[in-house]
Amino acid sequence: MRKFLVVLDDSRECLNAMRFAAMRAAHTGGGVIILSVIPPDEFNHWIGVGEVMREEARERIHAHFEVFAKWMRDRQGVDPELVIREGEPVPEILDHIEADPEVGVLVLGAGTGRKGPGPLVTQLTKNSGALPVPVTIVPGDLSKEKLEAIT
Repeated sequence: MRKFLVVLDDSRECLNAMRFAAMRAAHTGGGVIILSVIPPDEFNHWIGVGEVMREEARERIHAHFEVFAKWMRDRQGVDPELVIREGEPVPEILDHIEADPEVGVLVLGAGTGRKGPGPLVTQLTKNSGALPVPVTIVPGDLSKEKLEAIT
């Protein structure tokens, strides 16, 4: 089964990327993998404090995932899977794509503010010609109606 890999982070544009991935998976009989990457700099504390922070980050990710997963199941009939990795986001995304042969498309949300599309979109599109899968970039300000129309 072809799976859409979508990145869960704290950005606003993440919501449209999630919607797009779920809608496309529902229309094509595919699956959705929601990947969240915990940056290593969050744990540069004493060992005990770092472990507590790591666990809190995982709990926060699970809570966000459950919100998206419920919507995907209820509205799109798609049961997503969650993958949590630790490290730098771009290498972790690429490592996951290499490790899972069912990943067929990487879906990213693009920011609409003055700061540009966001660090993931910027970094991954620089080397997009060498990526092992196509990348779909979903504008962060696309309406639900427009998303439904194009998926």
